[in-house]
Amino acid sequence: MKVVLFCGGLGMRMRSGPESLPKPMTSIGSRPVLWHIMKYYAHFGHTEFILCLGYGATAVKDYFLHYSETHSNDFVLTKGGEQVELLSSDISEWRITFVDTGIDTPIGERLRRVRPFLEDDDVFLANYGDVLTDAPMNDIIDELVATDAVGSLLAVPPQDSFHVVRYDEDGTMRDLEPVAGMTMCINGGYFVLRQGIFDYLDEGDDLVMNGCVRAARDGRFRAVGYEGFWAPMDTLKERNMLEEMDRRGRRPWAVWEHDAGSLRPRAVPSAVR
Repeated sequence: MKVVLFCGGLGMRMRSGPESLPKPMTSIGSRPVLWHIMKYYAHFGHTEFILCLGYGATAVKDYFLHYSETHSNDFVLTKGGEQVELLSSDISEWRITFVDTGIDTPIGERLRRVRPFLEDDDVFLANYGDVLTDAPMNDIIDELVATDAVGSLLAVPPQDSFHVVRYDEDGTMRDLEPVAGMTMCINGGYFVLRQGIFDYLDEGDDLVMNGCVRAARDGRFRAVGYEGFWAPMDTLKERNMLEEMDRRGRRPWAVWEHDAGSLRPRAVPSAVR
């Protein structure tokens, strides 16, 4: 099953200068977040990737063209460095297609532009390229396959530290509630899609606000609730948090090192007594 990864965004909130790397190439430990996401999918047996490139396309291409397995795998060196025997491998089984889908192209249009590479797949996967999770991907796929929906997205609790202020017209504040504790979910950026999603996408469309919304109005799009680990990397603060987790060896997204999470309905808060 192929995996489409959207790698062409500017990622303005992550940029530190005019020559900054594209956001999916921002590192966590010794590897870019894009590698961590691809490693996640490969763990579940999905090793055919289509990279939708745009801003910073050369950086993505060069990274894989000059990829060094020795950076994240043990190896034996002999003959003064002339011979290297890898004891394990990351990407030897991966098949990666690199497609330039434009600089300012909306995600739905990026998906439309790689459709020719997906024609043999009734069901395929897609990802923003900058969010991490330990969700059980194959269970999520099974949930979609059991329906006639054209797609699903991972629905997760919001991670923001903002608070919602409730107040009256006269300015009297009634409540202050953290967003993360509210009974709402946001789009987690992990999609399982059928070819039918293209029936809901027109030229220049966004995947979510156009394609997914139209399919949902027809009753043909699903949300899979997940309360396990999920983390975006939209800002430097979020990137620093993931870096610190990696330094401490606490990497819940690394499902190739431990068990993935499990799907379960989101708990409804009990009434206050």
